[in-house]
Amino acid sequence: MTRILSLDTTAEFGSIALVEDDRVVDELLLHSPGGFSHVIYGRLGALLKRAGWRLDEVDCFASASGPGSFTGVRVGLAAVKGFAEAAGKPVAAVSNLAALAWFGTKPLRAALLDARRGEVYGAVYDASLKVVVPESVGKFQPWLDSLPEGKIEFLAQDFAPFGPAVAGTRFERCQITGAPRALAGAIGRIAWREHCSGRSCDAAAVDANYVRRSDAELLWKDRTR
Repeated sequence: MTRILSLDTTAEFGSIALVEDDRVVDELLLHSPGGFSHVIYGRLGALLKRAGWRLDEVDCFASASGPGSFTGVRVGLAAVKGFAEAAGKPVAAVSNLAALAWFGTKPLRAALLDARRGEVYGAVYDASLKVVVPESVGKFQPWLDSLPEGKIEFLAQDFAPFGPAVAGTRFERCQITGAPRALAGAIGRIAWREHCSGRSCDAAAVDANYVRRSDAELLWKDRTR
């Protein structure tokens, strides 16, 4: 029996899940527009109590590693790193895009998230969640044009803004699958596979997956030119 505690704090809607042997025991959707650092620990304690789990019984801690809010990504990773270091357990960092692709059913799964500024985060995975087209950020239409041939399934939490751009293209008849706002369960199940395959790692080795630099970093670079 392997137990995973997983978090997603990368966007306005986040989630916490408890996974046991590829089964989601419990999952809690969180909504905190002001961030999760002030709510996550209390909610997590209540979830553990409801399931009858203790932190020292968790075998691996997992968090969404991005892309998403820079502050949100750091909050989730810092939490699981702290838990893992205290318990002497490993950590798994899981891409939000891979978590979206988890909900697909087709051999080619194009996952995308709103990156704001009129851009999207996107990647393509196969049925085993192996990367086919690496994660990137950019305008939707060029990303769409870069996708491989074949029947592609699109996965997003809200695909409606992208529908007009797909109309009249080779993707017009492709399957569109809506993913839930709560991704922690999928993150936990992916982490369970990683852990059982020996691919979870020491907390110190885990890093964020921003895909692009923060506004502050971009502004600093512009000023130093």
